[in-house]
This record gives sequence, structure tokens and C-alpha cells, in this order.
Amino acid sequence: MTEADGGSGTERAHPRVDAHHHVWDLAVRDQPWTADIEPLRRSFTFDDLRPQLARAGVDATVLVQTITVADETPEFLALAAAYPEISGVVGWVDLTADDVSATLDELRTLPGGEYLVGIRHQVQGESDPQWLLRADVTRGLRAVAEAGLVYDLLVTETQLPAAVDAVRRHPDLRFVLDHGGKPGIAAGQVEPWRSNISAMSELPNAAVKLSGLLTEAAPTWTVDGIRPYVDHLADTFGAERMMFGSDWPVSTLRADYHDVVAVTEQLVAQCSPGDRAAIFATTAITWYQLQTAAR
Repeated sequence: MTEADGGSGTERAHPRVDAHHHVWDLAVRDQPWTADIEPLRRSFTFDDLRPQLARAGVDATVLVQTITVADETPEFLALAAAYPEISGVVGWVDLTADDVSATLDELRTLPGGEYLVGIRHQVQGESDPQWLLRADVTRGLRAVAEAGLVYDLLVTETQLPAAVDAVRRHPDLRFVLDHGGKPGIAAGQVEPWRSNISAMSELPNAAVKLSGLLTEAAPTWTVDGIRPYVDHLADTFGAERMMFGSDWPVSTLRADYHDVVAVTEQLVAQCSPGDRAAIFATTAITWYQLQTAAR
């Protein structure tokens, strides 16, 4: 097994992992958030993604929730059971419900339930900037920790301070910050994102995804325009707590799948081979406890 186009051409000790992508079928349910995004206003299936994974040399993926509908998670688990490339599912449950623990237990009994590795909620859509710190949400996060799962943080830049507090309050819960904390790349804005990222990186139970950054950039993005943000993530979290994620198909708004992988390779080219292996494989495998070798 060799590196994908643009890689080193050397043998890889681990499968290459895409730690963040989505699928949806508009024939099953609407995706209202795409209403004003015409290029995304269609179905994107895993069969659409598979040939692109092969071209980019990606062996394993984490399928991440798209909408706050309970039925989606069992559907994603069934996909994981059917497709060997899907090594983990980050699903959704209502963290504010009284029966979060029971719901998580039930999900694990379903077909593909063994691939449930994390939970996510679209906190970015919540009007309360302190939503993550609410008592009912705190109870739900404790249930996620007790289940041994990861919690993916999808927050806006203004919600980062509360996210830092949530990570600090739950030292026994592994957190993954999606999309690098959504920095203001298009506007060239660095603060307060930079300071909040530094604060979160000091907490050992937090990792970050190099995902969605092209979408945060302007349509006329350049690698050099994104580089300062990636460099700060690397300087603070380190490769052992960074993981690559494509954010496909949202990423198609800026580039095709292979180009997203190639751009990420460029952005981390200065890292050591061991650090690049962490970013493209071992961090995700370790953090999500993926069973990639078993497939």
C-alpha cells in the first residue's frame, strides 16, 4: 500500500483515515439547511464517495451526523455495517433528554451499533451561547462520557469560550473540535479565535479536526491564506491531537475530494513523517477507537 497522489510514495503503517464526512438522501428526508445552497441541494451517497476515497488513497472514514433527527443515526450505523470503509459513526441523540444513557445503549444493539464512536449536536445553530453549559446538556455529556464515546464540538467562533469551559468541566470525556473551531478565514480574522484555540489546546481531553477550513475561506481561497490557521492549530494541539477530515460533500463548494486531501497534504508537508501519519491516521484511530484493522 502506497501513499496517494502527492504523498511520499512510501509504505504506510496505518490506513489513511478521513475523520469527517457526511451523506444524505433527499428521497429519505429533507436537509433544510441546504435550501439556499444550490450545489448541495441533492443527494450525496456513500457510493458517490467510494471511488473518490480510492483515488485519494483513503482507506477508512468516520461518518458524521448531518441533521438533528433521531432516525439518522440508526441509518448511519447500518451503512457502517454494509460498507467496510466506514469505521465509525458520530451520531446524534437529544442530550437534554432524561434517557440519554438508555438511548445510547439501545443504539449499540442495532445493526452496526458497534461502529458508534461519538455524538454530535449542531450547537452552532443554538441561540444560547452558553448552551453547552446548561444543566440538562451537562447531564447528557456525562452520559456520553460514561458510554466511552467522543463528543464532537460543532460551534461558531463566538461559542468557543463556552466550548472551552465544557471541555474543562468534563475531563473524562474526549472532545473533538470540528472544522478547527471555524476561524474567520474569509475575513482574515485571527482573534479571538487564536486565543480560544490556545486555551482549548491546554486541555488534554480535546483534539481538533483539520476539516471544513476551505469552506470557511473565500471562494478565491489560497493555500497561503489558510496556512496561518493550520499552523496555529499545529503549534497548539500538536499532530497527536489533530486529524484530517474532508467535510465532504460540503467541501465540494470549494474543491473536489482529491484536491481537499492534496491541499491538506500541502498544509502539513513541513511536519515529520510521524506527525503526518498521526494527522492522516493514528489520531483518529486512537481518539475514536476505530477498529480499522478488523474490516
